[in-house]
Amino acid sequence: MDNILFCSVGRRARLLMDFRESMKGCGKIIATDASPVAPALFFADETYLVPKITDKSYYNNILEICEKSNVKAITTLIDPEIELLAKHRNELTERNILPLCPSDWTAHLCFDKYEMFKHLQKKGVRTVLTYNSLESLKKGLEKREISFPVFMKPISGSGSVGIGRVDNMEEAEAKWNDGKFTYIIQELMTGGDCDADVYVDCFSHKPVSIFSKKKIESRIGGASKTISFKDPKLFAFVEEVCSVLELNGPCDMDFFIKDGEYYLSEINPRFGGAYLHAYGSGVDFIKLIINNIHGIENKPSIGNYDEDIIMMMYDDIIIKKKTELKSDNFSLL
Repeated sequence: MDNILFCSVGRRARLLMDFRESMKGCGKIIATDASPVAPALFFADETYLVPKITDKSYYNNILEICEKSNVKAITTLIDPEIELLAKHRNELTERNILPLCPSDWTAHLCFDKYEMFKHLQKKGVRTVLTYNSLESLKKGLEKREISFPVFMKPISGSGSVGIGRVDNMEEAEAKWNDGKFTYIIQELMTGGDCDADVYVDCFSHKPVSIFSKKKIESRIGGASKTISFKDPKLFAFVEEVCSVLELNGPCDMDFFIKDGEYYLSEINPRFGGAYLHAYGSGVDFIKLIINNIHGIENKPSIGNYDEDIIMMMYDDIIIKKKTELKSDNFSLL
């Protein structure tokens, strides 16, 4: 059985539903979360409540679940857990569990946006001009490398929290010193943006499936309406990006467009929230995961979908009795 463990599933119920449809009974969907009222738990075959990822016992809990449920592949649906899984890649592999996460050094780069900027710049890969201090910003302004307005965001942020445009140095200093985050400062990219769901084969470490889309509407945490498109230049750029990193499995890549060229904004090396668009358009990463579980290297099939397919997200609910939860040890306040 090709049992797959999804850690920290939260609200990602539809993703688990898509997995169930594609797997056609070839394995079980195992899900964990720290909260008994995480909606996606109710769409798994087996569910486990676990400590928060910051708890010292967390990883051992995950290993016990892997052994008990005969897990063959593991992934997480939240950014802060990616580095933890990447740190234990070798141990998971030795246990015949496929870790759908980057190598540890690549995971670190994906979570530290300034380190990623330095790495890409060194490798000659187009990315957004970035500063990690007010002093370096001032020097950039003096050299006319950059001008206001600029863009500020947390160096290790997630879900669009803490991001924003800054129009002058007074605003930049106020935001920098607000005590909420450690920030980076970037060139404000106004030429448009897009993103791509990418599957990087776990053996070749090369992209074998790419689905690109443009945002029609966004809400906090990501795009809520998107439309598919194809551009060989973007596909080639994704391959260039992957060549200087060691990625494995599903990735969500964000890009800006400037003077007709693509610039990498950031990489979330996990299933992105809008991967649902790719799956609904016939781009099935799940089959690629099953192949990798069985030691099969996937062949490239890039851009194998139609353009102008639109995804529109909407809200849904789950109704359950308290007795149906894994635990009643939570507050309703």
